Amino acid sequence: MTGGVAIVGSSHAGVNLAASLRALGYASEITIFGEESSAPYQRPPLSKKLMTTPTGPLPVPLRSPAFFESRAINVVLGTRVLSVDRATGLLETSQQAQVPFDRVALATGARARKLDVPGGELTGVHYLRTLEDAGQLRQHACDASSAVIIGGGFVGLEVASSLSAAGKSVTVLESSTQLMGRSLTATTAGFFEKVHRSAGVDLHLCARVDALVGQDGDVMGVRLADGTEIPADLVVAGIGAVPRTDLAQQMGLELADGIVVDEYARASDPRVVAIGDAAVFPHPLRTGGRTRLESVQNADEQATIAANTLLGNLVPYTSAPWFWSDQFGFKLQMVGAPKVVDLEVVRGSPDGDDLSVLLYSSGRIVGGEFVNCPADFVAVRKAIGAGTHLPPEMACDPGVPLKSLL
Repeated sequence: MTGGVAIVGSSHAGVNLAASLRALGYASEITIFGEESSAPYQRPPLSKKLMTTPTGPLPVPLRSPAFFESRAINVVLGTRVLSVDRATGLLETSQQAQVPFDRVALATGARARKLDVPGGELTGVHYLRTLEDAGQLRQHACDASSAVIIGGGFVGLEVASSLSAAGKSVTVLESSTQLMGRSLTATTAGFFEKVHRSAGVDLHLCARVDALVGQDGDVMGVRLADGTEIPADLVVAGIGAVPRTDLAQQMGLELADGIVVDEYARASDPRVVAIGDAAVFPHPLRTGGRTRLESVQNADEQATIAANTLLGNLVPYTSAPWFWSDQFGFKLQMVGAPKVVDLEVVRGSPDGDDLSVLLYSSGRIVGGEFVNCPADFVAVRKAIGAGTHLPPEMACDPGVPLKSLL
């Protein structure tokens, strides 16, 4: 490599940045550095399809080998970037190589947040972030009879759904008063609480874990702060993720719960771009304030923004964030991530098989949550993106297609 763009991170953000650069006509060298030995793969199936194959989730390639070869994108796997010297334009890798670059992109992602309680080191305690994590969890789950999931967020509930469907006894422990509390309204959270309980999942809200208990080095259960002990021969912790900022810190970049970037994905040194789970950026729908989003959509959007920035075309990030989750055959889709909501409009019934919750602030549609209602999701996403008024007094009628109101 004699200059060009060095991309640190081989997941969604890094791979799509390389693809976008080529699509926009960038002709110089591109090299992606990935710590994992596996070729770049999609991460959502790790939790959503945990138990669908005998050996664990099969990797779904982000791109084929032919894609990288035909576009002259170098992919260096099993290699960690240890340091980046912005002054000399050299980066050092774990393979004791010094590699020159013209521009560098950080797509370093995030790591699973670890339990900070006694017993966290016991065999049978798992986290889910990588393909290797998923394989180890799947292997252990085959012989397990009872699983405790610590954390009632998206990953934890998807794993609970998968394990329960495979015939395992599943308990979910959530420290707050509702499931997916950082992302959903109480209405939609209540819908999924009913879904999980009706499927046989034992849910504990406002549950604080005191310790994991074990015997001969193997986990045997989870003890709560009130003294309750829940038997388990498998524990999965889904308590969030921590942005990987070690390299950015070594480079002297500004950090604040992630790598701080502007709406063009530029770090505090504008010669550096940062994208994906590790990047903190101005919220596209709010005036003031920053956000960090862990989603494929965000990784893809930021990759396109960063590619334009590296080529001198400043295109701001303005897209409405959106997410999805699959649990017990119910598809949840969300858009907007609003901060202030003063009106909820519910279409459908929380006791039915589908539900739409439209979120308004000062009369303006700012978000929505949708269960098995893809048409409503698409309509609201379009309305938010275009700034179109969606009258709440008409949107409340489930017999009126939302697209007819655009």
